[in-house]
Amino acid sequence: MPVELPFFSRAPTESWTDGIGLKLANVLCLLLVCGANVYTVLSPEDIYYTGKETYFTPAPWAYVVWPLIHLLLLGTIIYQFSKPGKKIIVERIGWHLPLLNILATIYLYSWTIAEYRYGLIFIIFVGSTVTQVYGVIKQTSLRNVSDELFLHLPFSLYHGWTMVLLVNSAFEAFGVNAMQNAADSWTKAFVFLGLFFLNCTSFAYAYSTAEGDLPACIAISWSLWAIYAHQRLDQSEFVHWSAFAFAVLSLCWVMRSAAGLARKMWGRRGIWFGDEETTRLLVGR
Repeated sequence: MPVELPFFSRAPTESWTDGIGLKLANVLCLLLVCGANVYTVLSPEDIYYTGKETYFTPAPWAYVVWPLIHLLLLGTIIYQFSKPGKKIIVERIGWHLPLLNILATIYLYSWTIAEYRYGLIFIIFVGSTVTQVYGVIKQTSLRNVSDELFLHLPFSLYHGWTMVLLVNSAFEAFGVNAMQNAADSWTKAFVFLGLFFLNCTSFAYAYSTAEGDLPACIAISWSLWAIYAHQRLDQSEFVHWSAFAFAVLSLCWVMRSAAGLARKMWGRRGIWFGDEETTRLLVGR
């Protein structure tokens, strides 16, 4: 029997084709959800302006978050072909990423054709899947700028935006039409609870870690300001001013996360440069 000498044995090498099936699925599913997002803009229904108006509906400009997320996910898909990206995206996130994009596509289509109850069901599935991906990334030690830009940033933004869509979809599925019905006491109470829930979620993001979660806090604050901008004073003063109050409050969590991120970046700067520089200065004295 031939014996392979250790000196002549070769260590296994990694190739960009490893896990190629999953990588291609990620590419195709991202193209699918991007196409669905384009359809929401170009469809004859013009859903951003003709959809169901509730007392929680944000201004149309709030939805610019969708193309921003998809643009960032394009970087994620490219990053999966690198060695560090493959370890997290292919080996740890796995098939959750194409599943997330498929569910988001179905949600966007349901929302575009005004099937709001189906949309609520699928946004719950989207939220569950993105929470799993978000948890994997949070448990991963991020070591470089690429990890922050192509993993933490898109999925933090995605998670915060999904929380907004979850509440908004509930109002679209079961809430009254603001163009036909005045806001009664129950509607005002549920609007207040929805705004309160989003602020509590933003608070949780801000204090989940020492540096907080700035993208998720921005997604919620952006949406709350869009709700305030869209809910007219003549329709319901209570809803209008409640949205304003919670939008202002959400800025506190944005600032807290920004301050935490700044401290983290300064700490990294200290780790990279501080020890050597401090030693040189002390020796110089």
